[in-house]
Amino acid sequence: MGDRIAAHVAAAPNAPDAQADGVAREFDAELLTEIFAILRRQVGHDFSGYKPSTFGRRLQRRMSVVGASGLDGYLKLLRADPAEVGVLFRDLLIGVTNFFRDTAAFEALTTQVIPKLFDARAAIDVIRIWVPACSTGEEVYSLAILLREHMLTLADPPRVQIFATDIDERALTVARIGRYPRAYLSAVSPERIAQHFVVEGDSAVVEKAVRDLCTFAPHNVLRDPPFSRLDLVSCRNLMIYLGVEAQQHLMPVLHYALRPRGYLFIGMAENVTRFEDLFETIDKQHRIFQARDAIPPARLRPMSGADTPIFANAGHPQRRNVTTHAALRHAVETQMLSEFTPPHAVVTRTGEAVHYSSRIGDHLEVVPGQPTRELAAMARKGLRLDLRTALREAIEGNTLVVREGIGVELPDGRFQSISLVVKPLNMPGAVEPLFLVVFNEAAAPVEKERQQALEANERDTALQGLERELSVTRERLQAVIEEYETSLEELKSSNEELYSVNEEMQAANEELEASKEETQSLNEELQTMNSELASKIEAVDQLSDDQTTLFEGMNIASVLLTPDLHIRMFTNAAAQIFGLQPSDVGRSLRNFSAPIPLAWLQNEIPAVLAANRPSERTIEGADGARYRVRLMASSRKGGRKPGIVANFTNLLEQE
Repeated sequence: MGDRIAAHVAAAPNAPDAQADGVAREFDAELLTEIFAILRRQVGHDFSGYKPSTFGRRLQRRMSVVGASGLDGYLKLLRADPAEVGVLFRDLLIGVTNFFRDTAAFEALTTQVIPKLFDARAAIDVIRIWVPACSTGEEVYSLAILLREHMLTLADPPRVQIFATDIDERALTVARIGRYPRAYLSAVSPERIAQHFVVEGDSAVVEKAVRDLCTFAPHNVLRDPPFSRLDLVSCRNLMIYLGVEAQQHLMPVLHYALRPRGYLFIGMAENVTRFEDLFETIDKQHRIFQARDAIPPARLRPMSGADTPIFANAGHPQRRNVTTHAALRHAVETQMLSEFTPPHAVVTRTGEAVHYSSRIGDHLEVVPGQPTRELAAMARKGLRLDLRTALREAIEGNTLVVREGIGVELPDGRFQSISLVVKPLNMPGAVEPLFLVVFNEAAAPVEKERQQALEANERDTALQGLERELSVTRERLQAVIEEYETSLEELKSSNEELYSVNEEMQAANEELEASKEETQSLNEELQTMNSELASKIEAVDQLSDDQTTLFEGMNIASVLLTPDLHIRMFTNAAAQIFGLQPSDVGRSLRNFSAPIPLAWLQNEIPAVLAANRPSERTIEGADGARYRVRLMASSRKGGRKPGIVANFTNLLEQE
């Protein structure tokens, strides 16, 4: 293992992120497409939406582990070894999660969102929550604990359903069991551990009351149809691994899944700045957002295969050739509204149009330049100034404003006298104020020549002079307004540049967060390996201590020798016979005085090793000593250094 670690460090680049980006760029697009196809075919999931740098780093890591020389070599391995495809799939799933990760964010969720989920809910109601990419379930159970704590404060709380999904079946198995090491509960207070967990030795199991709130199921949020009518979606630290196209697909899916005004909870390194038309900010610091009543409503991209019909009609066939009263009423009302209702529009408090009626084109025109939805900017000549001032007065005072006798030149050259009405539009449950703009046609349009004749007959010379002066004033005012609009466009351009810089910084932040997640994942793997090595070392130390204790307690004179009679180990009884010290390990036994001759050992040991059988004989010494010497080969399986165990028994002491 040490050699592998050293080789990996030596091969590692100085700038991992830059190297990963470089790898992602250098990889052949066709080869990457084939890898995506292999993963999609074998594991059923498409990783082409992954952020290229993240996918490149994980792919480079697997290539380094298996020792592949390049992408071609690794692709050949994937084609030949289905097991490696499964390993690559699991390596791409960075399942880093903790209980109450980002504690401040969960506290904000507890105070700002969870109480609102239970407001005006009866016991028969159901609060529905979805946690996509739930990994091993720590985040799911964190939400369940917060919800259960709030439920305990209510006399008759509604039911709660938490749907937790992931594409990793192994992680879902861990989540369903709900058993975690005590070290994983470092962010959980002792009070919550005592209330919501059952401690069993070095692990803790989530209480059944908490687990009953959660349902775990395999689901691909980018491919499978989403859950619906949800009150809260907690999708934390998923977008940091997805590319821009995948994020643009994911966010409308989450908006579609939520109820009107439902809540979205995302990771600290993520944001919804590109989807402000779908979500409004509740707590920017802690990444809590709320779904807008989008106008127009968001449309989901197809989420099934090319051969599968999307949203197939499952209802009953409609009856034909039968006109019901409701259908007739609807047709009549539609016809009346389109033909006899005056042209009108609905605008927001910023003056942007969100709805047009029929025949509105007589009073609006497309202005050259960048497209705009500002109603006053699209008004025809003669109407623009009055419309702008009426809108400003109505919006600032939230009151009804009427302008009479406004002359408008129609597209066919005729003149139309209209009255302009702007009034607040009161709608129950509206998030932002809306205003109704009505163009009442006071008289039938007249030809230009007739209009001029009428003006000549009705107005005297002084009045015409006043009108000319007023016309000049209006033109000057229009020039000022155009200059103001030009300045506003420049400000918008600067704002877009700042938005682009912010997006780039956000992308860099997401890259750093993804790198942090991968580093944390690698660190957890190294900690696991370190724990295994520490346990093995402890076992070896324990075995060594037991062996030393056993040798010290034996009353048998035993010496473990090499084939050339060098001492490897001895007992206390042998030390007394030969006068040995602990420092004598490694020295030859022939260098010590012995009560019996030892020269015959040099010839006897090869025979014992060759036959692998014990040898025993009685040896008499010069001073009358008699010893029974037993030789036995000692070698462990796979050992490179065979040894000889020599046991010396004093026969005179036994008599």
